[in-house]
Amino acid sequence: MKVILQQDVRGQGKKGELIDAAEGYARNYLLPRKLAVPATPDAINTMKLKDAARRKEAAANRAAAVETADKLRGKTVRVAAKGGAGGKLFGAVTGKEIAEALRAQLGVEVAKQQLALEPIKTFGAHEVKAKLGYEVSANFSVEVSEEA
Repeated sequence: MKVILQQDVRGQGKKGELIDAAEGYARNYLLPRKLAVPATPDAINTMKLKDAARRKEAAANRAAAVETADKLRGKTVRVAAKGGAGGKLFGAVTGKEIAEALRAQLGVEVAKQQLALEPIKTFGAHEVKAKLGYEVSANFSVEVSEEA
């Protein structure tokens, strides 16, 4: 019996796939638990439309990530922090502070979770990598200066 999976089913397939399941397995397990729906022509058409919409959304998100990466590449963001003698900071510059600086100085929205960085504990220039998803990343510089 051909069915369209509504959720991931271990050993059968992923959500949205059209599979050929045994008649009893489909009727007694998949359908009553709402894990699948019968593959009627209408359901197949709906599945194809959802798949096309999903692909279109993924392409739009990837394009947005590439655009953000182009805005970030080679740019420098300045962050002010309190520090002591010897060029050491009191604490560290965090991803949240860098994300806020990106928003304020460049107008680029990057989540703090997308920034791959070691804790910045000294003044000066530091390279930071932004992983924007869809295998898109960009390197930019963070200039840490002493707060006046």
